[in-house]
Amino acid sequence: MKYIDEYRKKDLILAVSEELKKISEKEITLMEVCGGHTMAIHRFGLHALLPANIRLLSGPGCPVCVSSQHFLDTAIAYSRVPGAIVTTYGDLIRVPGSVSSLEKEKANGADIRIIYSVLDAVELAKNNPERPVFFLGIGFETTAPATAAAIVEAQKACIRNFFVLSAHKVMPPVMKALVDEGVKIDGFIAPGHVSAITGTEIYNGLSSVYGLGVVVAGFEPVDLMQAILMLARQMESGEPKVEIQYKRIVHTQGNKIALELLSRVFEPKDDRWRGLGVIPASGLKIREEFAGFDAEKQYPLSVPIPTDPKGCICGSILRGLKTPNDCGLFATRCTPADPVGACMVSGEGTCATYYKYRQ
Repeated sequence: MKYIDEYRKKDLILAVSEELKKISEKEITLMEVCGGHTMAIHRFGLHALLPANIRLLSGPGCPVCVSSQHFLDTAIAYSRVPGAIVTTYGDLIRVPGSVSSLEKEKANGADIRIIYSVLDAVELAKNNPERPVFFLGIGFETTAPATAAAIVEAQKACIRNFFVLSAHKVMPPVMKALVDEGVKIDGFIAPGHVSAITGTEIYNGLSSVYGLGVVVAGFEPVDLMQAILMLARQMESGEPKVEIQYKRIVHTQGNKIALELLSRVFEPKDDRWRGLGVIPASGLKIREEFAGFDAEKQYPLSVPIPTDPKGCICGSILRGLKTPNDCGLFATRCTPADPVGACMVSGEGTCATYYKYRQ
C-alpha cells in the first residue's frame, strides 16, 4: 500500500471487521491514547464495525486537553509582562484558564501570536531584541524535539530574549498511572506520531510488568482496524506484547537524532496533568545548561493552583472513566463555540470529537 486511498478501502475494512468477529470472543477493553486516533475512530464510524465484546476508551493523548489550568494561567500571566510577545500554536488560544483565556487577553490588547513553528518564535525574538518572547511549549515526544532544536538554535545565535514555558509531556508514565489507578484496560492502541520519535521500547514495561498488549497504529481506518485485530489476537492467545502496525513510519529504535536533542535539552520532571494531578517523571523541564531560555527561571511568577471548572468532567474523560455523554454540560452549556473545558476546544479533544460526530 502506497497511497492514502488504499488505507480507506471499504472491502479491506470490512474484511478486517469480519475477521475480528470470527476470532474475538473475550470481553476486552482497549484504550486509544492519541486524540488523533479518537477523532479517526469516530470520523470513520469504526465502533459500528467491532464485535460487541470489544470496548474502546479514549485516553489522555490530546496535548491541549492535558495541559493544566495552572499552565494556562501562567501563560496568561506572561502575556501581561510589559513588552511581552507570547507565541502559541492555534489550538491553545481558546482553552479557558481559571478566569480568562489567551484569546480574551489578545482581544484586550496583549501581544499574543499564533505560529506554525517554534522557529517563528525564535525569529520574532531575533527581530525584537528589546522585548521578551515567550513560546508555550506543549505536546508530547512528537513536538518536544522541535522545541529543543529551537533552544539550541537560539543559543547558537546568541538570542537572549527567547524563553520557553515548557508543558511538554511524555507518554509512558501516564499510561502506567491509569493502570495503577485501576482503570480497566487490556491493551493500548499506542500513538503513531509519538512512537515515530521514541521507538517502541518505551512500552515494554506495559507488556512485561502489567501484562498489557500494545500495538502502535496509524491513523487511517485500515490502520486502526488492523491494530484492533492484532490486539484481539493477543488477548485470545493470552500473549500480550508490543507490536507495530504502523510499520511504514515507526521503527523499534525511533528517531535517534530527535531523541538525542530531547536528552540534551530536557530532563524529566514531575508534572501536572489536567484532571489527573501530578504524575511523577511525566514532564520535561529545561536542563540547567539552557536555563537562560527557561521562562520559569528567567521570569519567575507566583500563580495560584486553580480548581477545575465546576461541572466539567474532562479529567474523568481523559482517564477513560466517563464519556462526554456522561457530562451534564456537554452540547448544552459546553460547545466548541463556548467551551467550558479543554476537551471541547482542541480538534483532537474527546468532547470536540463526540460533538462533531454525534448522531
